[in-house]
Amino acid sequence: MRINLPTWLTLFRVLLLPVMVVVFYLPFRGSNLAAALVFVLAGLTDWLDGYLARRLDMTSAFGAFLDPVADKLMVAVTLFLLVQSHPGGWQGILLAVTASVIVGREISVSALREWMAEIGARSKVKVAFLGKLKTAMQMVALVVLLLQHDAETLRLYHIGEALLVVAGILTIWSGVDYLRAAWPALRDHDVKKAEKNPVQSS
Repeated sequence: MRINLPTWLTLFRVLLLPVMVVVFYLPFRGSNLAAALVFVLAGLTDWLDGYLARRLDMTSAFGAFLDPVADKLMVAVTLFLLVQSHPGGWQGILLAVTASVIVGREISVSALREWMAEIGARSKVKVAFLGKLKTAMQMVALVVLLLQHDAETLRLYHIGEALLVVAGILTIWSGVDYLRAAWPALRDHDVKKAEKNPVQSS
């Protein structure tokens, strides 16, 4: 299998994750800024690999598989770092709940897309505008939280928390939209399966 440039960029994004974790915990002044910059660099590679794949017609099955995995790993790892480093209290609980909702939704929607692909209806759960809006809000929130997680004043940190909560609400909303779009196909599949394999009465 030949790996093309967009896929190399996606692999580079995955390799940036342990770099961000190490930088996040290193005890030096400006580690928060460095971690945020690594996250932003990873986000830029996400945009760039998609752009190049479309522009240069360099799509591949491996790249199509790896790209969403890299995106979800990037978000999940960052959320875990932020939840672990939060001082606690009700805001810490809110952050942990929001992170759980976001990660849980990503796992659920990925499983839904995989199942829809198995029954030949993947197009019914393609990424919609609401999903893109959720992603944009989420990325901005995570950059703000990384920048401010150990700052003396948490004014901007609270803004980041608020943005992440909004992203969490959009996460639930878009997840319900995906499920609603997929439901007819799932229901019809069950009906056809039941008709093909009727239960034998005794």
